[in-house]
Amino acid sequence: MKKLLAGVVAGVVVVAGAGWAVGSRLRSPADEAARRAAPAASLVTAAVERRKLVSTVVLSGTLEYGSPLPIALAGVVGGTAEQQRVTRAPRKGRIKEGAVLMEVNGRPVFALRGTVPMHRTIAPGTKGDDVEQLQRALRRLGYGAPSTGVFDGATVAAVTRMYAKKGYEAQQPTTTDRQTYETLRKAVRTAQETLATEKQALDRGRDVLPLKVRLDNARTDLKAARAALAGAESRELTPADETRLAAAESAVRAAEERLAEAEQALTAARTRPTSTPTGTPTGTPVPQPTPSEEDTSLLELKVANARADLAAAQDALDRAREEAREARDAKLEELRKAVRTAKEAVVTAEQALRQARQLSPARLKVAHAREDVAAAKELLADFARTYGVSIPPGEVVFLPKLPARLQKVSVKAGRRVEDEVATVTSSTFAVTGSVEAAESELLRPGMEATVEVDAGRTYPAVLTAVGDKARLPGGEEAPEGSLPVLITPSGSKGLRAGTAVTARVTVGATDEPVLVVPVAAVITSADGKARVRVEYATDRTKDVEVRTGLTADGNVEVTGALKEGDRVVIGDA
Repeated sequence: MKKLLAGVVAGVVVVAGAGWAVGSRLRSPADEAARRAAPAASLVTAAVERRKLVSTVVLSGTLEYGSPLPIALAGVVGGTAEQQRVTRAPRKGRIKEGAVLMEVNGRPVFALRGTVPMHRTIAPGTKGDDVEQLQRALRRLGYGAPSTGVFDGATVAAVTRMYAKKGYEAQQPTTTDRQTYETLRKAVRTAQETLATEKQALDRGRDVLPLKVRLDNARTDLKAARAALAGAESRELTPADETRLAAAESAVRAAEERLAEAEQALTAARTRPTSTPTGTPTGTPVPQPTPSEEDTSLLELKVANARADLAAAQDALDRAREEAREARDAKLEELRKAVRTAKEAVVTAEQALRQARQLSPARLKVAHAREDVAAAKELLADFARTYGVSIPPGEVVFLPKLPARLQKVSVKAGRRVEDEVATVTSSTFAVTGSVEAAESELLRPGMEATVEVDAGRTYPAVLTAVGDKARLPGGEEAPEGSLPVLITPSGSKGLRAGTAVTARVTVGATDEPVLVVPVAAVITSADGKARVRVEYATDRTKDVEVRTGLTADGNVEVTGALKEGDRVVIGDA
């Protein structure tokens, strides 16, 4: 019985389970339509956040050594313009100032620091900014040189030491130059010998001897007259005039003393006490004595006479001074006249001697011999100014910055030197890229930047240039509508040339954390004011007016009646 009951229960359970399974899979048409209908629309929101906002301009580029500069020799290497062939090619790597960059026909090409390009042969006597630049380089290298801007003997010695230190000899005059110099020296000696011979023949003639004596005497007289005039001009008075003036000045002083004594006596006489009544014991006045008129009249006469004597002494002194001045002027005029007369005598004697010497064939030969000597000396001096140790234009290359890196070699040993021989770069890295013209308006040299390599490492950098100043020689042109950008990393450790990098230039940042919302959340009203929709309950919003600030990475800084954590609407879904 129990087994039957268990079987019935099991059957009921199976049938119930099967019915439930079938019922869960069967739906009416109305249920199926409701199931497939679109859900009710809801709001898409984002939270208001408080954080620092940084705006950047991003560009892709390649890491290369900066400031590439092609190098070309300014002229021949060595003293002749024979075929120039490379005997030692440049080598890639670091170049220091004073290093030998390469060899041409066995001669060195030195690398020195400077901004004035080598453009000529620097020879003895050469002047200019390029010479002063060379002298500064020689001093930096420890060879010593003046700072005159002239390629003088001291600079030649310094250049010679620089060449010797590197195992070379400074460029000496060529065989042709030495032969020319010796020929010019012989020409001067020959002309001087001819002049001496012709002068000897002329001086033997007696016709000019008296004129030579007369000229010598005239020159002696002129010298004596000038000495006498100079002595008179250096003295104000003659000894006689000095004695006379001293006597006159003594007489004036004596007259002044006598006048003072007479005036003192008269004043004393006039100031004696006058008679005044004095009382007696009984009260009767007693008269006192007074100065007599005779006493004062005599003293007044003495004063008048003393004054007259003083005036006479002063007149005598003035006359003595005037006579001394007139006597000096007369003497100087006399001596000046003597000088003029002596000059005229010299000129007359010189003219007479010159005319006498020009009258004979011997005198004409002397004149021509002098002209020959002057011409030979001038030719020798012109050649000697550039004769000696020199620097051919191709033996020095001035580079703006040293040390530098030799990045590219354009010639090989045995090849002829024609155009570029190498390309150098600075020792620092640079990233070149381009940005849209609109973005370039945000960029300013000096802005902070970062350089990110493929491995995700970042390095600090600085925006160096935008536009034409960012174009590197031989670099690719920026795409149309874009401008080139040059970024310089702050260091080189861990960086490799040729690496593709991503650079980010910081164009703006907030000093402190600020409230930010997605840019899509900000709506501009018809009145031009910005606002956001804030969800304060499920699918219920309100408009909040805001002021916007910095925009970066799809977010914008906002200020207004908002707080961190508020939900702003960015769309409907």
